[in-house]
Amino acid sequence: MWHKRQPDLLLLHAPSVYDFRERSILYGPLSDLIPSSPVFEMYPLGFLTIASYLQGQGMRVRVVNLAVRMMNEPRFSVPRFLTSVRPRAVGIDLHWLPHAHGALEVARIVKEVQPRTPVIMGGLSSTYFHEELIRYPQVDYVLRGDSIEPPLHQLLQSLDTIEDLRAVPNLTWKEKGEVRVNPLTFRPPALGYVDLRPDGMVEMVLRYGDRRSVLPFNGWWQNPITAVFTVKGCSQECATCGSSQTTCSVLTKRTRPAFRSPRSLVANVAAISRLTRAPIFLVGDLLQGGASYADEVLELLNATQVPNQVVFEFFDLPPLEFLRRIDASTPRWSMEISPDSHDHEVRRAQEGEPSYDNAQFEAVLSQALRLRCSRLDVFFLIGMPRQTYQSVQDTISYCEHLFRISDRRLSCFISPMGPFVDPGSRVFESPEKFGYRLFARTLEEHRRLLTQPSWESILNYETKWMSRAELVDATYDAAERLNELKMKYGRIARRSGQQVANRIKAARELRRRLSTGSRSGDIDAELKGEIARFSQSTVCNKRELFWPRHLVNFRLREIFRIACRHSVNTIAGWSSRRA
Repeated sequence: MWHKRQPDLLLLHAPSVYDFRERSILYGPLSDLIPSSPVFEMYPLGFLTIASYLQGQGMRVRVVNLAVRMMNEPRFSVPRFLTSVRPRAVGIDLHWLPHAHGALEVARIVKEVQPRTPVIMGGLSSTYFHEELIRYPQVDYVLRGDSIEPPLHQLLQSLDTIEDLRAVPNLTWKEKGEVRVNPLTFRPPALGYVDLRPDGMVEMVLRYGDRRSVLPFNGWWQNPITAVFTVKGCSQECATCGSSQTTCSVLTKRTRPAFRSPRSLVANVAAISRLTRAPIFLVGDLLQGGASYADEVLELLNATQVPNQVVFEFFDLPPLEFLRRIDASTPRWSMEISPDSHDHEVRRAQEGEPSYDNAQFEAVLSQALRLRCSRLDVFFLIGMPRQTYQSVQDTISYCEHLFRISDRRLSCFISPMGPFVDPGSRVFESPEKFGYRLFARTLEEHRRLLTQPSWESILNYETKWMSRAELVDATYDAAERLNELKMKYGRIARRSGQQVANRIKAARELRRRLSTGSRSGDIDAELKGEIARFSQSTVCNKRELFWPRHLVNFRLREIFRIACRHSVNTIAGWSSRRA
């Protein structure tokens, strides 16, 4: 086994609310359509690109998913763990705003345990709130932007010299109590400067003898899925999105998307396939990069012939011919698309003038199902501009229409937008213009919202068409109807559907009791530390998000199990032989 040397950088991922094990909160279905739970324990892929880049520069990096450890180990103590490690610096992500409470609490504990260790924060929410964030006493540095690997390396080399700190791009910091904001000048036009090594997790397990801390999210062993980012930035203008084209041009100074080269992208896909047969999700619509870019990716995939499911994401309708090229290039593939609403006026308010109508949308779905598409997921959203309660219910009727004209490979999902309208989005910047009322504007206000007793009061918004209470009603009513339709049309087993129905019923009853305005001891006891029974698999069964287990090879678990007994070269060779 390698010597367990202390890391140069310890990357920590906090739970959404730090003391979730002790609090009584009805989180609701806010995380039902993402792999993680309401604890939001999935760390950003940026952790792995940071680790890959810094390790390439000769530095040691350790990733520790505190949220997963806290979920799975009731006796796990964050202060005790932090006392056991002595990194040169600690990095904490505040990428998604739902971590506003947990990230700041973990930073505070780091300073209590190791007051001389620098705390660095980064991510899109850190970037938006950087001048407020840096004023918290537990935060020493904030790195802004969507690409921070080289600036972070420069920062780690400059920690002891004021003059050197002034030269670090994208850095917000404090000099003798005064806030300094260095120019945001590092924004690479392409993503070739860094790669995401899929064996990096294995290497960390090997170096530190700790496979529990690097898991991407709770339950990943049972439902593994991997991701490959294809782009940073976006060409779309969704009104509520914190990564829209307008938002990126202001927040990260990225005026156009930066794409990963097709060769690098497919090489990453191939490397993942040598470690696991888990589905590989291509994050970002390939067609954003243009037809020639997308075609080159498909040509390389065709030459590589990876055995994994490859999942394609579409922001707009793909041409029918492009679907045929996917089918010819990839033996196992699925697709996801998010029309947001069936209602043309709602989609216009959210996205701008829609480029397709429902008839065109259905034609593309039908074409995909005539091909070898293994799975087709359609996602709808609650909480958009101009969307009424009735519009939400009409979306569920449209889901039934889609079920009737398709087969079991197509399924529909609906979820509330939340818990927050993204900071920096057009709605966040001009709520009245879009018909919104916001209940929080600052980082501190959002941090406090996260500890409210139920998800109805955690939401940072309501609209002129639906109050927070009506958003909750619309969500549970829509989820109940959609769950019934999935059972009726064979999308889910009746047993699974009945479990969801029971959870919705229990959540409704608990919400009713909470709405009386009094919190009795029995309610607090019922909710204490609750992360699943009333707040997970309510709008759908979580298992619906994942691929059937018989399609997944659990080889990566085998690699991790032997990681502590062999050198990294042995691991790499073993995985290559098994490919």
